[in-house]
Amino acid sequence: MATKKKSARKPNAAFLKPVQPDEKLAAVVGSKPLPRTELTKKLWVYIKKHGLQDKKKRIMINADDALKKVFNGKSQVSMFEMTKLVSNHLED
Repeated sequence: MATKKKSARKPNAAFLKPVQPDEKLAAVVGSKPLPRTELTKKLWVYIKKHGLQDKKKRIMINADDALKKVFNGKSQVSMFEMTKLVSNHLED
């Protein structure tokens, strides 16, 4: 009897659909439409490149001028809050 191979989990199509960053978010991740997964990667590259992850509380992100615009003027947000705030700057 042949055993059935488990197929790899299919990624959620909603995450793969390109989204358009608005002007404020585009200053950080670029203006091209990209999938949410790629957008998140670019955001983290930016955060690490500019040393914006809090040294003591690693869950917190310290905003520079560009990120403050995305974070509604807040100077520090948690990783979880960041995801919610970034979603406000996407046009489907």
